Amino acid sequence: MVTVQEYKLKLDNVDLKNGEKVEAEVEGVEGGKVVLLKVNDQLRALGAKCTHYGAPLVKGVIAGDGRITCPWHGACFNTDSGDIENAPALDHLAAFPVSIKNGTAYITGNEAAIKAGKRKPDISCKPVTTAGSEHVVIVGGGSGAMGAIEGLREKGFKGQITVLTKESYLPIDRTKLSKALIPDEQKVQWRDAQHFREAGVNFHLTTEVSSIDFKAHKIHTKTGNEFSYSKVLLCTGGTPKRLPMKGFKDLGNIFVLRGIDDVQRINSAIGDNGKKVVVIGSSFIGMEVSNCLAQKGNDITIVGMEGAPLERVMGERVGKIFQNQLEKSGVKFRMNSGVESAEPSSANPSKVGSVLLKGGEKLEADLVILGVGVAPATEYLKQSGIKLEEDASVKVDGYFRVEGVEDAYAVGDIATYPYNGPGSDENTKVRVEHWNVAQNSGRQAALHIATNSEPTHFIPVFWSALGSQLRYCGATPKGYDDIVLHGNPDEAKFIAYYTKGQDVVAVATMQKDPYMTQCAELMRRKMMPTKDEIVGGVDVLNVEVPAGVKI
Repeated sequence: MVTVQEYKLKLDNVDLKNGEKVEAEVEGVEGGKVVLLKVNDQLRALGAKCTHYGAPLVKGVIAGDGRITCPWHGACFNTDSGDIENAPALDHLAAFPVSIKNGTAYITGNEAAIKAGKRKPDISCKPVTTAGSEHVVIVGGGSGAMGAIEGLREKGFKGQITVLTKESYLPIDRTKLSKALIPDEQKVQWRDAQHFREAGVNFHLTTEVSSIDFKAHKIHTKTGNEFSYSKVLLCTGGTPKRLPMKGFKDLGNIFVLRGIDDVQRINSAIGDNGKKVVVIGSSFIGMEVSNCLAQKGNDITIVGMEGAPLERVMGERVGKIFQNQLEKSGVKFRMNSGVESAEPSSANPSKVGSVLLKGGEKLEADLVILGVGVAPATEYLKQSGIKLEEDASVKVDGYFRVEGVEDAYAVGDIATYPYNGPGSDENTKVRVEHWNVAQNSGRQAALHIATNSEPTHFIPVFWSALGSQLRYCGATPKGYDDIVLHGNPDEAKFIAYYTKGQDVVAVATMQKDPYMTQCAELMRRKMMPTKDEIVGGVDVLNVEVPAGVKI
C-alpha cells in the first residue's frame, strides 16, 4: 500500500507572485526536489526536472494559461496535472497538492513519486475486437507513431491499434543516433514491449508496406499480407538520399545514417577509432556525426556545397559559428565544394579509399558518411491515387487528414501541413523534418481520431549538438530577409532572430536558455516583439507570456 503524507519544503520564502517559480528540496526525502510555482494565484508543485532529458524546470517558462515549458527542447506540461502538452517528453510530471502553514510550504504525496518526479501515462487498455469495431493501423514506427499511440490511448480510444514498421525494433529516440552513435537499441528505446502489450498495441516489426487501397481500406505488405483498417495513420518518415556519382553506389564503407543498423555498420568500420572519415554534406546529420566522431579521435573532413555549414537554413553568419565550434574539435571543412567521385582503396578495391572533389583535390577516406538530406518515404503511395506534392510529401489539413481520401492521416517528415506561426497566412503550408513536429502531429491526429476535437497548433522546435547545444523554434516557409544577432558569436553564445519584414519568424540560440522557449511561447500567442523592437533593445525574457493562444 502506498503511503501518502505531508512533506515540508526547504524554503525561506513562499510568497511567490504569479508566474514565479523556485526549486525546493523536500525534507525527509533523499534527493527529492520539486519546482514550486504560482499560476492564477494558486501554488502548484511539480517534479523538478523535465521528463525528456532532465532539464531543470526552474529555468523554464511559465505561460498564463497554466503550462510550463522546458528550457532545452520545448517539452510542455500542464501546471495543474503535470500532463504533457507538447513533445518531445513522453512521461508526465508528478504533481503534488500544496498547502501553506505558518509561512511554510508542504506538499502531499508519497516518497517514491517525489523521488521519481515523473509518471508514465496510463495507456493500459483491452481493445474492443468485435466485428465492426474501430481499428487504427499506423504505418511507421518513429516519433509520429509514438505520439499517436500514446495520444490515442490517453484520449480514451478503445479500438485496436496495429503498427506496421519495417524496422526490427520498437520506437527509439532517433535523435541520439547521430549525436552519440549508440548501437544498442535497448539504450535508445522509448518504451519496452510490456508497455505496448498493456496498451493493447500490436507491433509487426520488419514489415514494410508496399501499397494501400484507400477505397477498400486495405494495406498490403511486401510479404503479401493484408491489413484492414477503419483509420490509417501514415508516419513513414524519411529516406536518406544517396549520391549518383561514380563509386558511391558500388564501393563499401559508404554509409547513410537513419537507423540502428546504420550506426552499427558505421561503428564497425570505425573500429578502434583513428580513422579518416569524409562526411559529405554540412547538414545537421553530417555536422552532428562529425562532432561525435571527432571527439572519439577520428580525422574528420566535411565537404559542403554552401559557403558555410547549414547556410541555407541558418544563414552564413550563424553557420560560421557552427563551423568554428567543430574546428575546435579538429574537424576540417571543404566548403563551396562539389564531389566528383568515390575512388576505391588500393588495399581493398571493394571499399572506398578516397573522395575526389570537383576542384581536383583528393581526400583520403577509410569510410564516407553521407549527410545530403532525406526524402519523404512515400514510395508505397505512388500508385495509391493520392496526389503527392513535388517533393513527394503528402498534403494534409490542420487535423493532419490526407487531402482527397477518407479515414487517412499523415504526420511527421512526409506531411505538408498548414502553418499558423509568425509570417504565415491562410495559404501557408510547410513540411518540417523535426522530431518534435512528428510527435506533436502524431498526437494531433490521435486527438482527432479519438475525440473529433479542434486542432491545437504548435510552434516547431528542434535542437542539435554542434559543439554547443543549438535550440531553434519557428519556421521559414516563406524565407527570411535578415538576421538580428545578439550575444557573443565568438564564444558560441548568441540569439539569432530570423526576420521577414517586421515579423520574427524563427529564433536560434546557443548557451542562452530559456530564450528559445520564451520565443516559442510568445510566437504561439502572436506576442513576439517586432524586428525594430528587438533591434531597439527589447529583451524577450521581459515580455509576459499571456494565457490566450492565437495561432
